[in-house]
This record gives sequence, structure tokens and C-alpha cells, in this order.
Amino acid sequence: MARESITATDSLNSHELNLAEAETMDGIVDQIASGLYNLASMLVGEGEQSIRLVETAIANTEVSACQDPAQARASSRRALCEAAVEMLGVRNPGILAAPEGLKPSGNCIDEDDVEAVKIASEDLERLSSGPERERVRNWLASLPTALRTIFVLRAVADLSAAETAAMLEAHGGSKAAGWTAEAVRSVFREGLCSLASQLLQASAAR
Repeated sequence: MARESITATDSLNSHELNLAEAETMDGIVDQIASGLYNLASMLVGEGEQSIRLVETAIANTEVSACQDPAQARASSRRALCEAAVEMLGVRNPGILAAPEGLKPSGNCIDEDDVEAVKIASEDLERLSSGPERERVRNWLASLPTALRTIFVLRAVADLSAAETAAMLEAHGGSKAAGWTAEAVRSVFREGLCSLASQLLQASAAR
């Protein structure tokens, strides 16, 4: 009788543990999906297309079956970025074409590339989650597609210049074949200068 009681208790505890794990995983998936939608909307705009990108990224990377939330987040983010770049290339062939005769951008940003990415991520997150959210959305929407894409891939998706160039080449269409890490860095700095301008405007508005 005692053994049966222990077995029943163990079974109940195991069931409760499985439910707790499922609830935790559901919460993690919801958090990942929310972040993915934010990323997708920055790349292709808010709405149905971003929702489809999120659903595809989560399904293709089997987020719910992944035991490591950080790995699930990174894998699904990369899958979404690849699909978004492909979508942009199909939507407007040539829109992500590699620039020819790219000239170095002005020296409005003094930090080295790695630190600049960190600053951009922190500033963008702060602006996009506060009262300046609409300003950030409008600013991103006003950027040329290639500039916006590169800025989001680097500052939000946390891709390196080399990874960004490789993704554009692989998924941005035939005219995107000429992207290099150096070209990505140059375009990204244009985005940083534009973000710096937004930060100044936000400060002046307070």
C-alpha cells in the first residue's frame, strides 16, 4: 500500500513538473515570438507578412523542441532574417543590390565598429520601447531599404559585418552578390549617423 502511495505521488509530481516545464516553454516561445515580430516589422513592415515570417521561423527551427532558449532565440532570429531578406529581394528585385563605388561615410561616429554596434543596439532598444517608439518606426521606414536592412541586421539581429554581407549575397537576389564586409560597415555607419541625429532630436524634444 505504501509503495502504491509513493508511486502515485511520484507520478503526480512528475505530471506537475511536466506541466510546469510546458508552461515555462510556452512562455519562452511567446517571448521569442514577440522579439521575432519586432525584428520582422523593422525589416519588412508591420502586418501579415511579419506574422508569416515569425510563424515560418519558429516552425523551421522547431523552437518549442529546443532545450536551450538562447540557442532557440539565435536560430529562429537567423532563420527570420534570411526569410526577410529573401522577401525583400522578391518584393523588389535589385532593392538590395550591392553599391558600386561606395564612398566612405562622414566621421560622425568615432567609436570602433564593435562598440558602435553595441551603442546602436542599446539606443535603439531604449527608443523603441519608450515614448519615442513611433519616432523610431517612422525613422526606420524612411531609410532606404538596403540601409535599413543592414542597420537592423547588425544592430538588432546582432550579425557581424561579414555575416551580414554573406546573408545579403545568399538571400538578397542576384544583384546582391557584390556585398562585402567593408561595404556593410560603410553603410552601417550611415545608419549610425542617422540614429545619432534621431537621438539629438529626441533629447531636444524633452
